[in-house]
Amino acid sequence: MQVWYIALVIIALDQGSKWLIQQGMTLHESIPVIPGFFHITYILNRGAAFGILENQRWLFLIMAILLFVLYAVFRKKLPEHRAVQAGAGMLLGGAFGNALDRFLHGAVVDFFDFRIWPVFNIADIGIVVGVCLLLWYSWTHISE
Repeated sequence: MQVWYIALVIIALDQGSKWLIQQGMTLHESIPVIPGFFHITYILNRGAAFGILENQRWLFLIMAILLFVLYAVFRKKLPEHRAVQAGAGMLLGGAFGNALDRFLHGAVVDFFDFRIWPVFNIADIGIVVGVCLLLWYSWTHISE
């Protein structure tokens, strides 16, 4: 159950932040927070990380559905370790947040812009941190 709570928190933060960006900014507008280093920039991403596989909306939606199906099938076999529960929740929440954007808008709203990295959002943070937690657990508990 902890997985679903974490997923819901990620979804709420992600969708709430995207709503605020869409309501308060125009597409491609950029607000410097730390000029030259960190900006809030409203873009629509029709691809995956770094814009790869652009306009493959249905592929990404199928991948998100598959992720949820795999979790449903294997959830009882997952360790009760905090890193696994948090990682799975963050991964599922992030995947759902971006899938919801793709389903409703055909693209993902991104806005964190560090200028040296592609623009991203809270769902992306959830996915990356979730995967890192799951990998960390796997690497540190592989022999158990």
